[in-house]
Amino acid sequence: MQIAETVTFGGSGLDRAAQIRRDPVALDDALARGLVLPLWRGKPLSDGSALVWLPAGHPALAEGLTPIFLGFDGDTPQFATDISGWTLDPGSEPVVGGFSDPSVQIHPAIGDAAGFVELRGIMARLTPREAELVATAKALLSWHQSHRFCAACGARSDMVHGGWQRSCPSCGAQHFPRTDPVVIMLVTHGNAVLLGRSPGWPEGMFSLLAGFMEPGETIEAAVRREVFEETGVRCLGVDYLASQPWPFPASLMIGARTEAAAREITLDPVELEAARWVTREDLVSVIAGLHPEIRPFRNGAIAEFILRNWLADRLD
Repeated sequence: MQIAETVTFGGSGLDRAAQIRRDPVALDDALARGLVLPLWRGKPLSDGSALVWLPAGHPALAEGLTPIFLGFDGDTPQFATDISGWTLDPGSEPVVGGFSDPSVQIHPAIGDAAGFVELRGIMARLTPREAELVATAKALLSWHQSHRFCAACGARSDMVHGGWQRSCPSCGAQHFPRTDPVVIMLVTHGNAVLLGRSPGWPEGMFSLLAGFMEPGETIEAAVRREVFEETGVRCLGVDYLASQPWPFPASLMIGARTEAAAREITLDPVELEAARWVTREDLVSVIAGLHPEIRPFRNGAIAEFILRNWLADRLD
């Protein structure tokens, strides 16, 4: 797919400068002249349309952990840090348990020109460079949050190499950030595409079928297995389309297309609440927000990207 990397969080050509990650002096110099993106409980600082970066000595970063080196945006070193140690004032707590969090948290040292926002709400407004930077930052910070202890001996590990590795001082084991591969597939049969909805999704929300890959499995096998497990639909050949880093918390969405052998659906109610075939004509109504039963797809997600380009015959 020639336009594959135009997907949100797609490659922007970020210079990750891996050669300085092992150089403490170079990292200190980069931080001194660089900028830092603070995240609070996974929510980046934003003015609503762009990310907001702070100098390393900004008082709002005092509660933050050691900044993680992301790379260079032009000549400017870019870092990210988790300031979840900052304690909120009563009444400004995030929304917990919903599909998304519309709340905004304002830090007193920053002012109300910017706040901590849910990334899903702004991801489609970011430039490709901003999107790649924040996807990297959110995924790395989430990994450090959940991998503070050595998987080999249980001792607390240390962040090293600019945040791209954890080292165990007890047994010497080295740990590296992980990415979870997920297949997401355009399943077609003639003029229709197969959509499904997971339990707990907002009313009317449907998307392409998707699922985590299993050890020892090819992308093609994962596509066929996931579609069959969730809907009972058998698939034929599988072709790769595009990929998308998906920092919720740290997945790589692998977009593929496949043709179904037949349209009969046998639903797995544990995996899906509903599944249905949707024609091209109905899909136009969905994207336009005019369909009576299916809401428009989330702008910025790879599912919306693939479906729009399928309608426009731009998948080659």
